[in-house]
Amino acid sequence: MRTDTLELLAPAPGLSAWLTVHRFGKPDAGPKAFIQAALHADEVPALLVAHHLRPLLQAAEAEGRLRGEVLLVPAANPPGLGQQLLGQHHGRFQLADGVNFNRFVPDLTDAVAAAVAGSLGDDAGANAAAVRRALAEAAAALRATEPAADLKRRLLQLAADADIVLDLHCDSEAVMHLYALTPQADMAAELGALLGAQAVLLATESGDSPFDEACSATWLKLAQRVAPRPLPLGCFAVTVELRGQADTGHAQAAADAAALMAFLARRGVVDAAPGALPAARCQPTPLAGSEPLEAPHAGVVVFHRAPGDRLEVGEHVADVVCPLSGQVTPVHTGTAGVLYARMATRWAAPGAPLAKVAGATATRSGKLLSA
Repeated sequence: MRTDTLELLAPAPGLSAWLTVHRFGKPDAGPKAFIQAALHADEVPALLVAHHLRPLLQAAEAEGRLRGEVLLVPAANPPGLGQQLLGQHHGRFQLADGVNFNRFVPDLTDAVAAAVAGSLGDDAGANAAAVRRALAEAAAALRATEPAADLKRRLLQLAADADIVLDLHCDSEAVMHLYALTPQADMAAELGALLGAQAVLLATESGDSPFDEACSATWLKLAQRVAPRPLPLGCFAVTVELRGQADTGHAQAAADAAALMAFLARRGVVDAAPGALPAARCQPTPLAGSEPLEAPHAGVVVFHRAPGDRLEVGEHVADVVCPLSGQVTPVHTGTAGVLYARMATRWAAPGAPLAKVAGATATRSGKLLSA
């Protein structure tokens, strides 16, 4: 293992932040995997899973079982780790301006398309290699003048040419669930089975360029641009939501890390017997079929259903109670599916997201992720 520390753009004179990158295996020896934890810095279960993943990767490297290269960023957002406001950790948004650390990651499509224009032929493998080189070059050319943009640029420079990108997050209170590209449903389902996911949510574009799509959707858009020249989807990138913010048990995190290693083995990054694939706990569903339940007014939230519950249309999920008027407003589902996440606090402002239900039928369009 080699550890690099990359200096990030300082927010002010006298302050500094560093990105730590653990590198395993040999570059260009085989498939490249990039794994990062807690780009939303307050989603701490990801940090613990990365902690348990590191010795597994060290052992695989020491035993000569790494066929390719693995980059592990154990804490992907050092500036966000330090954001405290009145005793509370805030790591999803940059406090200075409200920028979401996992939105508006640079889209390299135009730069790569220009770089490979006229040079692609009929060999899909050669085309993929040319695109991968162009992705690395386009990412290296990125510039940034403020801290959040600099962090995204640095991370993308590490991940842009990877075959596999695992972006580790969590929700508020939730079961294990994943977000991935629709054309990569089979691989997402495979990873979901290994992790015991209860929702696998698919989209060709979810809106606002989150990190996983900045890595994978670029290949999809390039394939459309260069047609009829063949170009495979050269990167499988997925957001792994490691249940809820309070789910930090060692045994659970170790099991998640082992499941990620099993996935790397099945994808040819680690030389190990893949073993039997566990029975899937869910089938992939469209992200556009996910129903966000919202608070109709301000009040105390009382949940009647928990993450992992399977719901039918019209089920009573929660009440919102106004402590002044005594008004109690029930919140019901409009779709059938699994309740895969709900808010962790119990006071809601009007319109606050209360819970999310993974339905099988697409009912929404436009921006499909929360802010």
